[in-house]
Amino acid sequence: MSPSASSPINLTNQFLIAMPGMVDGNFAGTVVYLCEHNDKGALGLVINRPIDINLKHLFEKVDLSLDRSDLAERPVYLGGPVQTERGFVLHESLGDEGGHYNSTLKIEGGLEMTTSRDVLEALSNGAGPRKVFITLGYSGWTAGQLEEEISRNGWLNVDADPDVIFDTPVEQRYDKALSLLGLQSWMISTQVGHA
Repeated sequence: MSPSASSPINLTNQFLIAMPGMVDGNFAGTVVYLCEHNDKGALGLVINRPIDINLKHLFEKVDLSLDRSDLAERPVYLGGPVQTERGFVLHESLGDEGGHYNSTLKIEGGLEMTTSRDVLEALSNGAGPRKVFITLGYSGWTAGQLEEEISRNGWLNVDADPDVIFDTPVEQRYDKALSLLGLQSWMISTQVGHA
């Protein structure tokens, strides 16, 4: 990298908000929470695409029971088009109180993403994190791909607010994410390009 090259951006722990002109059907109208972004690429979870499976049903499919009434009827989400047969659990950090799962990515900003079954087993037993968001699949970008999409006005980005993920009704998440930028959906043009 030459000394004049700009320093890389890090969008970890940010929301990507799809612009209205997004033509990729996987991402049109979505908000993506970025779990990781570095020089190798990016990994995120779409937070506003519920699918027709609730958590109780998902747990039954993996031979676990889910007795937590606060979670049983919550939907599972389509986190993105990559590895849609695999589960991803975004949850609050349990810090030193426990919750050291086999495969967990600690995300700057206090959330964690776990892909190992042990977090589901903890939830099944009534333990585990109180705030959880579960997807099948994830969204991924190769090195430089996300930066290119942003430069073409495909996405807006803003620091993530966990309340949007865990406490905002799904149909309000897009508008709530936009409001973090001081915007409303009617303010965003469906036209892309530079003035």
